[in-house]
Amino acid sequence: MTPVKIAVLDDYQKLSEPLFERLQDSGFEVTTFTDTLLPYNHPNTPQDAKDELVKRLEPFEIISSMRERTPFPAELINRLPNLKLLLTTGGRNASINVKACTARGIPVAGTSAESRNPDSTTQHCVALILALARNIPQDDAVMKAGGWQTTFATGLAGKVFGTIGLGRLGVSVSKIMHIAFGMKIVAWSTNLTQEAADEKAKAAGLPVEDESGDKTFKVVSRDELFTSADVASVQLVLSDRSRGLINGSDLRKLKRSALFINTSRGPIVVDDDLLEVAKKGLIRGIGLDVYEIEPLPKDSEWRTTKWGEGGRSQVVLSPHMGYVEEENIRGMYEQQVENILRWQKGEAMTTVFSDNGY
Repeated sequence: MTPVKIAVLDDYQKLSEPLFERLQDSGFEVTTFTDTLLPYNHPNTPQDAKDELVKRLEPFEIISSMRERTPFPAELINRLPNLKLLLTTGGRNASINVKACTARGIPVAGTSAESRNPDSTTQHCVALILALARNIPQDDAVMKAGGWQTTFATGLAGKVFGTIGLGRLGVSVSKIMHIAFGMKIVAWSTNLTQEAADEKAKAAGLPVEDESGDKTFKVVSRDELFTSADVASVQLVLSDRSRGLINGSDLRKLKRSALFINTSRGPIVVDDDLLEVAKKGLIRGIGLDVYEIEPLPKDSEWRTTKWGEGGRSQVVLSPHMGYVEEENIRGMYEQQVENILRWQKGEAMTTVFSDNGY
């Protein structure tokens, strides 16, 4: 009997291989890809790159994807005639056109996870803030080159933390910055109200206001957030409404001493505008875990510019590590393997999508 072909995409650390190996004895043939091709639906992706992605994926009946690393728009899905099952990780995925899959009878299934507080992305966001404020990467490089003190650290105690978005992650990061560093929290998003922010404070186990009557999560205007924040952190979901939401007009309002952090999604911020601010040194530092295109191209100015020199801002980069904890990824792959076996037996799968969840 011809084995069912499975493609495991974008497994940079090859963590899936020992987990998917058990499927070999159940009539499956597994191929693991450790690189990511250009996204099919990006406006700058040329046709030959789109065709290369189709050529790679076309032979497979089952595709295991990792979060949004490889998007699946309708046009790509409809160019994969052999596809019978599309797996992803997490409980929702905005980069998969679930309706296009459903129209072809292709089920889409994700994974669930045990809730942890603080979660992985929250921890990574706080780590980026501290790395920038305390000059950890720069001082590490100086020390290893034989140097000693070259600059000053930035204190956070009692300063203003501005969260752009006050959803689950916005609340989680804000709570830590408030309790651990005594930072004053200001928040803004398009439809955020003070009443909603007060409810979120209570749900997080925080007082709605302090003894002086100041709100724990103070909702402010867009302009006030950017002009008042010592640390501004993007905590929004990427959608048509939020794509390109943060632009040069916002960024140029930040204090010269401010830090700007994005651990949400790269396209929420206009990349060229942020680059201009960084190259001109208009703010002290920028911490990024997410980018317009991922993996970040090797010739990207974010990689090649000598940051922190010649009047340029300090920049700390990480390769979208917000959710990349071994325990998390292993659990995702284990659930995918179980869903493949359920699919083979005709049993109900877990975390089946009816839409992309957004």
